[in-house]
Amino acid sequence: MNTAGTIDRPLTHDPKKQAPMKPSTSEPAGSATPDVTTSGATEARQNRTREMQLMQEALARAHMHERLHHAVRERQAVRLAVAQRMQRRAERASRRARRALAMAVMQ
Repeated sequence: MNTAGTIDRPLTHDPKKQAPMKPSTSEPAGSATPDVTTSGATEARQNRTREMQLMQEALARAHMHERLHHAVRERQAVRLAVAQRMQRRAERASRRARRALAMAVMQ
């Protein structure tokens, strides 16, 4: 089967192996649309891939930053809860000591 590819189903996806784009016969000469070369398409495709990769890296970096801040906040909350528990325990011990002292003085 020796048929050429179509726009929807190109013969190859490699831009270097595709036929270069030719100016349309329906457009007047010197129209506003610039000529497109395959090297420009390849460069744009590589640049787009690089941009997409950098976007993924930035997203991963932001995600890790958010997780780090979440872990820090979690540790602070745990430390606060422990400090409050120790303060309540110290206040109870202080009340017991005062009560014991008052009982000793009363007798």
